[in-house]
Amino acid sequence: MDITTAIGTLLAFGLLGWSLTSGGTPIAMFVDVPSIVMVLGGTFAVTMISFRIGDLKQVSKVVLRTYMFKLPSPGDEIERIIAYANLARREGLLALEAKLQDVDDKFLSKGVQLVIDGFAADTVRDIMDLELLWQNQRHALGKRMMDAMGAYAPAFGMIGTLVGLVKMLANLSDPSSIGAGMAVALLTTFYGAVLANALFIPLSGKLDVRAKEEMLLRELMIEGIVAIQSGEKPQLIKEKLKGFLPPSSREGVAV
Repeated sequence: MDITTAIGTLLAFGLLGWSLTSGGTPIAMFVDVPSIVMVLGGTFAVTMISFRIGDLKQVSKVVLRTYMFKLPSPGDEIERIIAYANLARREGLLALEAKLQDVDDKFLSKGVQLVIDGFAADTVRDIMDLELLWQNQRHALGKRMMDAMGAYAPAFGMIGTLVGLVKMLANLSDPSSIGAGMAVALLTTFYGAVLANALFIPLSGKLDVRAKEEMLLRELMIEGIVAIQSGEKPQLIKEKLKGFLPPSSREGVAV
């Protein structure tokens, strides 16, 4: 699990809940079901208009990965690739097949399998680059969808407020209801702002960061796999892959 994403989400809504109820204010004052339905329902409805149903299913998996999946460190991947390079140099490329059962990453597993199957280095690179391209597009789709929902939620909050104001102005004959009506009208704006700024926009930012981190890791894997297929010396592969690390982390590679 990506602990920072989970803690950040819980902290944002937890602090919001605490501030709403401080001073003895009942939380029920901030709950209005029609307003929630308008903001949430409207946001998801127009998101369905903007994207295909297949995109919605795919993005739910991408967003879930921001909470449940933690990327391995580049240093650990370099150590694993160098270990594979040493094994291939000693016993041949077919010896890597015994390592596939220990590989959880489908991207790396596919690359190693291509090497075992004897594809040329250029062919391996082309196939893995295409795989990386599709992966980047999935991440970009998730970010676009979160950006869209971050824009739609405040818009529907404002629409709900306008609807509430119309209802309130239509009932000015009862002055005692104006205050309560105004409060309910403003709740939709509140819901839209909270959803956009505490959930959708932060998730968009995390997806962008995660996409860049994963792209760097995948490029590292591609370079390592192609170098193994080309028969390069493990020490040379190590020095090449260390270029993907910041200078402060390069000495920590153990191999």
